Amino acid sequence: MQELEYKKYEEIGNWDFSNIKYIVEQDCAWDYYKEIEKYSKPNSLILDLGTGGGEKALSQMPNVGMIIATDFSPKMIQTANENKKNFPNKNIKFVTMDNLNMKFPDNLFDIVTARHTIIDAVQIYNCLSDNGVLIIEGVDKYDCWELKKLFNRGQAFNDKISISQKDYNDIRNAGFSEINLQEIVQYEYYKTEDDLLALLLKTPILDNFSELDASNNVHINQIDTKLFDKYVSEHTSDKGIELKRVLYGIVAKK
Repeated sequence: MQELEYKKYEEIGNWDFSNIKYIVEQDCAWDYYKEIEKYSKPNSLILDLGTGGGEKALSQMPNVGMIIATDFSPKMIQTANENKKNFPNKNIKFVTMDNLNMKFPDNLFDIVTARHTIIDAVQIYNCLSDNGVLIIEGVDKYDCWELKKLFNRGQAFNDKISISQKDYNDIRNAGFSEINLQEIVQYEYYKTEDDLLALLLKTPILDNFSELDASNNVHINQIDTKLFDKYVSEHTSDKGIELKRVLYGIVAKK
């Protein structure tokens, strides 16, 4: 799975969504970056996993002692270093690294953050200092469920348990002492069809990286225009084209 994911991310090379026009309405008050700020101190050492092009880490992570931000795609890290030029006072270092093969000493970081990326809970536990905190925001199985049902595929579509429950179980088994899991439901309204299509082409919502076309062994990454048009016609309102997102937040203390 990760080889397909790596290829996809290398082709994109940039995870900046700022040009996609949409508004968000959220049902709960849980906020990933506010949670990070809550547990941060001026001298904190933070590890940010799966940073992509670094846009969020640069603009929304708090100013602390140091942030080490990683991604397994060298092209993403190249993009992040370009973006860093616009934040000369941000104490952050971008590093190419695989989340499942971390190369850090034990008991090093005060906080580990992971947003919309895979994790290895045991490796994170080991590199966190005593009383360190893991903060996660993830995309759950039932995210964009109406869209996935229409296309009959997508991220975690055939999984037996939710992604949030799997992460919770892995974190608990790794030895974390206190774990809080929060479901996050939000509604996104995309201004135009092009805005929604741009999201779908840039994310794995409909591209489950482990799915292959059995006829020619080619990774499925095309958007069926008839199905797309059907979704748009059935979910357009005065606010825009609705997409129901189901996310989750986890805060776990070592």
